[in-house]
Formats: sequence, structure tokens, C-alpha cells
Amino acid sequence: MKVTIDGIQIEVPKGTTILQAARMIGPEVAPPAMCYYSSLKTSGGYCRTCIVKVTQGSSANPSPIPKPVASCRTEVMDGMVVENNINAELLEARKGVVEFLLINHPLDCPVCDQAGECKLQDLGYGHGSAATRFEFKRREYEAIDIGDKIKLHMNRCILCYRCVKVAEQITDNRVHGVISRGDSSEISTYIENIIDNDFSGNVIDVCPVGALTDKTFRFKQRVWFTKPVDAHRNCDKCSGKTRVWLKGEEVVRVTARKDQWDEVEEFICNSCRYDYKKTSDWVIEGPSPIHRNSVISQNHYQHLNELKLQALKQQNALGFMPLDKKP
Repeated sequence: MKVTIDGIQIEVPKGTTILQAARMIGPEVAPPAMCYYSSLKTSGGYCRTCIVKVTQGSSANPSPIPKPVASCRTEVMDGMVVENNINAELLEARKGVVEFLLINHPLDCPVCDQAGECKLQDLGYGHGSAATRFEFKRREYEAIDIGDKIKLHMNRCILCYRCVKVAEQITDNRVHGVISRGDSSEISTYIENIIDNDFSGNVIDVCPVGALTDKTFRFKQRVWFTKPVDAHRNCDKCSGKTRVWLKGEEVVRVTARKDQWDEVEEFICNSCRYDYKKTSDWVIEGPSPIHRNSVISQNHYQHLNELKLQALKQQNALGFMPLDKKP
């Protein structure tokens, strides 16, 4: 079936959601997503940042859907026409969603370990307001340990449910979840249990904000001063394919590798994440692919080469002759 998103038509299999179809086209039309995670079943539908405007329901029923819909939960119909970045009213609605997400979120980016790789920072920069209209006291919680290596800052949590989905589907014996309702909802462990299993560290990787952080990395280094490299080792628990973050020759942390949508490619075990902090423990494959718009990419030679190639392509397209080939 065919769907048109921001003027670009694509053919997709039946059962494909609007968000998945947009990602097939590319990041230029894909809506942001804070709760959807393609490898986690039943994720999505919580944050509403991926809303889009359906201006034509299908070829059989060309009537528009009157309200914005969550693209991560809405399946494509044949002949559907969707507007995302080209619809001013939709962008204004998404701006309102971002304002709601930031209502209780503290402005502690300067001391937050997630700064520089935070999806909420990117979302706020692209779709947020310079000021908030919220005049009431924000909810506040004390930071707590929910494991020997995991710190929970509930103040920063946007209740995306990703960590709960990971605990349900990747780990054994889930002991944490969302308690209470409404504005009182919070991530917590049951009866003061702690998260303790071989894959518990993955809740840190899927968290889009700084609510769940690695205690072994806290306050050690800013990510834009580190060099992420892809590395692997032989592991009997997981694939052993990781992203190792170096500061000089020191391994400051180990995380799972992520794709262009900032989603984990393969979940890793805690042994790989915490127990091997020497470069000699790893087979270094090369620099990790980091998008050049990310602050982490500063001074990475591969992105300088990428910029040079793009500049040369633009020059060739415009008919400029390189200086070294001019008569």
C-alpha cells in the first residue's frame, strides 16, 4: 500500500505504522519519538511527540482525520496522505506536547550526565518554547539507588515506560514499574527491592533523559570530551558488541551500540558494561558512527571528512572546478 508523507510517496507492507513508514523515507520526515522503541513490544503511545496530521485517510475514504494522531500507533492505509514538518498547526501542537513534558522537568542540564546525548534536549531545542507558562511548584523526588550501579532521578523522568518494557521483555523477574496514578505516577521498585540481574544496565541505555544514570560514570566526564568507538569481545551472555567511550586511553564507560534513531541495536550484559574497563579488554573496530549534528561529533575526523565530501559534491553540482584542476 502507498502512503504520502510530507509530499514523498512510499510503498509499505500492510500493518506498517506511519512512524515506521516515515523512518523508511528518512530523518527529514520522521517525527520525533520519546517512548516508542522498535525492539520493545507494546512501546509507544505514551509521550505523543510523534503526532502527525492525516489530511487524507485513504483512497477509499479521502476524508481527513480531524485531530492529530500518534504516528507510532496508527497504521498506514492505502492512499493515506500525512503531513508532519510541513504543517504549521501540527508543529504548534507538538510544541504544546513538549511544553507538557517540560512542566516538571528540572533545568539541571549543566549537572546532568545525559547532557549532550539527551533526546529531550534535542526535542526542546527543535520544538520547545523559550519560556514556560507553568506557575505551580514542580514535583520533586529525592534521587535514589535502585541497584548497585543505577541511580534514579525521578525529577527528570517523563514516564516513557521504556525501562519498564526492557525489564519485562529483556530481563528476568521485573521488580520495578510505575506506581500511583496521574501527577503522582513515578518509576519505583516494589517494596524496596533492587534491580539486580545480568541485563539490568540496559534500562540506562533506553532512557531518553537523565532519569536513569550509570553510577560508575556519574560526574566523571562530559560525553563531548570523550571518543566513542565500536568494540567487541567474546562473551557467553550477549553478543559482546558494544560502544566503548574513551578519554585518552581510559575507558570511562561502556554502552550498547545505537542506530540513527538512538535505539539499541543489541542489548548487552552487565559484565560487558561494568567489568571490562581497560582498552586491552576490547577489540577496537573503529570510531562509532555519530551524526555530525550531535555535539559528541566535535573534532571527530570522520565527520570532517564527511563535510569535505559533501562540500565537494555541492561544488560539482554547481559546476565549480576544483582549484587544483583549474588551467
